[in-house]
Amino acid sequence: MTNLRYRELGDTNVSFLAYLGLGMLTLSAVLPFTSSVNSKKIPIGFLGDSFSFQTISIFFSLYLVAIGQAGHKPCVQAFGADQFDEQDPQESKAKSSFFNWWYMGMCLGPLLVISVLNYIQDNVGWGLGFGIPFIIMTIALVIFLIGIPTYRHIVTGEERNASVRIGRVFVAAARNWHIKQSIIDVEEESQGFCPTHGSEQFRFLNKALVSSSSDDKGKACCKTDVEETKAVLRLFPIWVTSIVYAIVFSQSATFFTKQGLTMDRSLGPNFSVPPASLQSFISLSVVLFIPIYDRIIVPVARTSTGKPAGITMLQRIGTGMFISTISMVIAAIVERKRLETALKHGLIDLPNATVPMSVWWLVPQYVLFGVSDVFTMVGLQEFFYDQVPTELRSVGLSLYLSVFGTGSLLSSLMVSVIDKATGSNGKESWFSSNLNRGHLDYFYCLLAGLSIIEIALFVLFAKSYLYNKKTAI
Repeated sequence: MTNLRYRELGDTNVSFLAYLGLGMLTLSAVLPFTSSVNSKKIPIGFLGDSFSFQTISIFFSLYLVAIGQAGHKPCVQAFGADQFDEQDPQESKAKSSFFNWWYMGMCLGPLLVISVLNYIQDNVGWGLGFGIPFIIMTIALVIFLIGIPTYRHIVTGEERNASVRIGRVFVAAARNWHIKQSIIDVEEESQGFCPTHGSEQFRFLNKALVSSSSDDKGKACCKTDVEETKAVLRLFPIWVTSIVYAIVFSQSATFFTKQGLTMDRSLGPNFSVPPASLQSFISLSVVLFIPIYDRIIVPVARTSTGKPAGITMLQRIGTGMFISTISMVIAAIVERKRLETALKHGLIDLPNATVPMSVWWLVPQYVLFGVSDVFTMVGLQEFFYDQVPTELRSVGLSLYLSVFGTGSLLSSLMVSVIDKATGSNGKESWFSSNLNRGHLDYFYCLLAGLSIIEIALFVLFAKSYLYNKKTAI
């Protein structure tokens, strides 16, 4: 059985910090010394204030969890996928399914938190609320450590890591910017470059094939290093065109919730649905749709395309982008209906009044968000894992995560700019605190329009994209 790489196994030292932080959170909630020391204030001079021992311990624990997650999230997924042999047809199919079931597990966890742990924390106590995840983490860590002898590893013989090799290609190409094309053509021919394998893309990097001096600094790069660098560079158009999807994705936790807060949330005579809990429909749709996708859609598509995953990774990503665009159109229609209902019942200037329109009108846009995640979110994970050099797979998954971090920041920037532009000269902003006088429907239409442009650009880049592994084609 072919051994595969897992250099990130050492990052369990970092992810262990999350386990330690969760344990400290549990202790801060249950140990009696925290309540006795809680009344004593510890001065924090440079902050100009003082904090209780319990407050400091909670913040310290939360930072430990955050640092642990930073080491855990990109590495553990790469580790799991590395356990499949890409050269084996059956394991290649299983690896594609791994990303599906991985994301299902990631959504099932928050779904249980919303439905179970939130209730325990509010009605039983924070000690048990933190203690249950800590116990589960303990069991998971023990199982992980027991399995270490069975994991696949590889001992790489590379003298330089992938980042150094890629950086050296850029430096060499920049150093040789003045070299004539005829010299490069000779070097390409001697190293056996084939246009069908992508040598025509980013051809300026082929300048790195030529030695510029007799010392090591001017030493020529090999064909493999140049092609590896091109493979990484080809990722960035896909990364850029995925940002609009991330901007759309961030709305479910913000404006969708704000819409729900104004609508009729009653469920029976004595219960009102918390608007934030509607986000559970995203996780629920993911959990329900992934088995359908993996066990029905993929096998059917596989019979017609012959591809292990049914469709290519870029086709999967583009499909999710299209579904998210539909979600934005539906969100705009529902918001327009909500505004018309508020106007009809004379509630335009009563922002705290409940608009007589059921909150369940919002469910379709949440469900479509979840379905689009199954396509785009999982597709991006697999794409950025599969299309980077072996040693950079955890970095590739970090690149995937950066799409959504950048999207969230740009979403905030868009809201600020639009709020200033539409709220000037005494006019009501699209994001007015009185949502009945705002125009979230305009904003959703804008996002739908940007999504259409995004899809057009994505298709353009996807058509010219050359996969760096034949198995992905």
